[in-house]
Amino acid sequence: MKIERPIIALDFPNREACRNFLKKFPEEEKLFVKIGMELYYSEGQDMVKEIMDLGHDVFLDLKCHDIPHTVESAMRVLGKLGVSLTTLHASGGSEMMKAAKNGLLEGAQSNGKKAPKLLAITQLTSTSPEMAKKEQHIACNLAESVKSYAELAQQSGMDGVVCSAWEAQMIADATNDDFLRVTPGIRLKGGAIGDQKRVMTPDEAEMNGSSAIVVGRAITQAQNPVEAYRLVSNLWRNQQ
Repeated sequence: MKIERPIIALDFPNREACRNFLKKFPEEEKLFVKIGMELYYSEGQDMVKEIMDLGHDVFLDLKCHDIPHTVESAMRVLGKLGVSLTTLHASGGSEMMKAAKNGLLEGAQSNGKKAPKLLAITQLTSTSPEMAKKEQHIACNLAESVKSYAELAQQSGMDGVVCSAWEAQMIADATNDDFLRVTPGIRLKGGAIGDQKRVMTPDEAEMNGSSAIVVGRAITQAQNPVEAYRLVSNLWRNQQ
């Protein structure tokens, strides 16, 4: 399964900055965008609803991680929104993930919405192998940790994972092709890496088994965001 449109990370501080960015695109063009913690904490559900009312698909990336009951309750609220994707941390464990899925389905059903796909965060793309070893005290290597989280997520009923493109094919081999591998840390060739550690270009991610790519600064901070989006789209669709 492949999400054909690159997902644009709307990492903006407020509604005005987000609106100004979206206005650069033709009104008839429907995007797939990610709303993360910064924009959501600043503007809340109204921002999510406003963007969906424009016809865009939303990946609501809030990375829930708490005790099972709390996450289940939070997901019940998120399920009512009608977003396409949302996230939690696989490190919360199988009980938390199962409770989250239950809450998400209940919330969607209660509001007549289609339930979002629920993705588990494996290891953040800002995590290096050295950090995993020294700070998380992971006995196995980073790739094995990611694979283990992915397998646990699938067993717990998740629809996919968020991972580095470097691990996407490994996860596809360990699960199945319908299990989503959504990969942030995407940069254009020669672009600044920033705080990411494990990055790839869109075409490399396509060749390495990603189901979807999330692209932020390479588009949002480009001199011409629409042109940058077109370039990323062509690379992702392997239409160079």
